[in-house]
Amino acid sequence: MSFKNILLEKKDGVAEIAINKPPLNILDLEVIQELNEALENVKKDDTVSIVVLRGAGERAFSAGVDIRDHLPEKVQELLEAFHKIFFSLKELDRPTIAVVDGYALGGGCEVAAACDIIIASEKSAFGQPEIDAGVFPPPATVLFPKLIGRRKTLELILTGDRIDAKEAERIGLVNKVVPAIELQNTVDELVGKLRAKSPIVLRLTRKAVYQAFDLDFEDGLAAVTDIYLKSLMKSEDAVEGLKAFLEKRKPVWKGK
Repeated sequence: MSFKNILLEKKDGVAEIAINKPPLNILDLEVIQELNEALENVKKDDTVSIVVLRGAGERAFSAGVDIRDHLPEKVQELLEAFHKIFFSLKELDRPTIAVVDGYALGGGCEVAAACDIIIASEKSAFGQPEIDAGVFPPPATVLFPKLIGRRKTLELILTGDRIDAKEAERIGLVNKVVPAIELQNTVDELVGKLRAKSPIVLRLTRKAVYQAFDLDFEDGLAAVTDIYLKSLMKSEDAVEGLKAFLEKRKPVWKGK
């Protein structure tokens, strides 16, 4: 599958998707539609166990959605296509890593936040400047309170202020911040750790977290237990992992 604004590469169970619209990887409707196509392609590929999402170049993950597509005649189509990205990321059923090297603003910040893990370089900046254009960011209003709390969410969205990578890490928006020169090695190390795990156990663990996320403890624990007993414990890899631990050997994963 070929794209105009997206780079998609698959290797050794890892799919890397790059937004490729220099210099700032702005998300216009065409880019958003291609990103959705790339995510759908990955979702259907059972050989992929990890997804890495990044912006091409060294200036931005993405500096946001094209303001021209926010105007009344296009906005409904834009929002439907843009919001599909978030449903697709959640439903991918495998770990997603956002790699941020530069700006992650507006819609770009929201897409990164929708990934399971964010690794950022020290030069990165995050923010939701929509308020300055007279609008607000729908996905951020839903995602951010769960990630960074209500008060910080309101501060960022109401002021439109940018924060640097260290502050984003401090408030829990970003998992890890490293010097730009160490960014790729840090991502490779994380991917290597995940690749050493059972792909099916990764999927089921991630599913369990999302399944219980919006439930109270009792209902959430019941939902997770159901996945544990009916899916996890019926997988060959779960049995192999337990036996390998008891036998003090390295497990041999089959991915099923």
